[in-house]
Amino acid sequence: MEESSLIYLHLRNDIDYTETPLVPFDNVFPADETVEFIFCFELDSEQATRIDPDPSAFPGRLVFSGKRGGEDGERPANGKVRLPKGDYAFMQKRRELDGTECVNLAIELQKDALWERFSLENLMYARCLFEDGSSVIQLLRPCLGGDTEINFDGGGHAPLTPAQQAGLPLPPIRGSTP
Repeated sequence: MEESSLIYLHLRNDIDYTETPLVPFDNVFPADETVEFIFCFELDSEQATRIDPDPSAFPGRLVFSGKRGGEDGERPANGKVRLPKGDYAFMQKRRELDGTECVNLAIELQKDALWERFSLENLMYARCLFEDGSSVIQLLRPCLGGDTEINFDGGGHAPLTPAQQAGLPLPPIRGSTP
């Protein structure tokens, strides 16, 4: 499996979707760049903070699912769901994953984020999209503190990942502004 890296992501704008009933990890990877899907899961509060979580607790209870683009256009009307702006622990894979692989990625994200001393909420978002010629899954775990700087080191700043320290750009997130 290709390598994943934990990234601290500050999403500057909400990303809106039309609420759409979808089955997680069941043929949810779009075939072109005009459509993307979102899933929001609520994790068991005890398992969401463990460095060694029980895999059977993942991905958790489906809170909502949604679709953006395609026939719905870029701006959802009624039945809107949202990936809210804020601070996230983030990982992605540039290929289609099945349910077991998504669970493994979610656990890897949680372990790495906790190891880096991120304080995570018990929600997890999964974005499924098609970008630069391949399917992509992005997992995002909100960090406690919401849309403000996270105070991990007492100085009001979240720890930087090695990529951030090297000045490398974050992966592209459609719908956010630089």
